[in-house]
Formats: sequence, structure tokens, C-alpha cells
Amino acid sequence: MKKIVLIVGIALTSLCASAQYMVVSDISKPADDESWGFSNFTDNIGVGYQLNDDFVLGVQQNGDDWGLFGRYNISENLYLSAQTSEGVSTDSVSVGVGYSVKFWNNFYAEPNYVWGVSKEGDGEFKIGIAYRF
Repeated sequence: MKKIVLIVGIALTSLCASAQYMVVSDISKPADDESWGFSNFTDNIGVGYQLNDDFVLGVQQNGDDWGLFGRYNISENLYLSAQTSEGVSTDSVSVGVGYSVKFWNNFYAEPNYVWGVSKEGDGEFKIGIAYRF
């Protein structure tokens, strides 16, 4: 039993030591009757895990709902993204493209453009912030 606990402990420690975690958030534009505040940052906060050099999977809050997000890194700074909210259905899926710019230590500014898959019309430009561990 002691060997199993030791092996599991070593495996989890090495997984966390080699992992690339990131905390992300899109800063949302306030409604016309609201002012800028801390909730503009925290309403879209999420945590991702970098599986390898190209893929990131995670969960992200979208207002009151939580959804999954994924990224595919095209180059060092350019990425494609997909996000769901309210479960996995085509009505709640959005796709986008973004650019990640390192501005201080492990902080990144991430301007991105997102389209709703089932929505007609233009997409939405967002500014994101990410911190990579």
C-alpha cells in the first residue's frame, strides 16, 4: 500500500511540475447603464491546461454559466479558439482567432475576435488577459 501511495504521489508531482497551467479572462464591455468594475474581469475568468505545445483545454465562466474552451496554437503567438457555454450544443459554441502578446513576466494581453457558430451577423472583438504558470 505504501508503494502505491508513493507511486501516485510521484506521478502527480511530476505531472504538476511539467504542466503548463494558465488563467484566462476576457474583459467584457459594460452595458450602457453600468460602469467599469472588477466584475468586467471576473465574469469571464477560466483555467486552462496546456496538453502539449499546440493544445490547451480548460473551463471558463461566461456570466453565470460555465463552459469548456480549447485553443490550438498556430504559431508561438497566434491561436484558434473554441468555447461552449450552457452545455455542449451548437447554439452555444463560438469560435475565434487571437494573438497573444507577452507584456510582463508571465502575463499576456490577448486581443481576439469571436464569432457565434449559430448566430448570424458580425462577431465580437474582445481583449483578454492570461497568466501562464
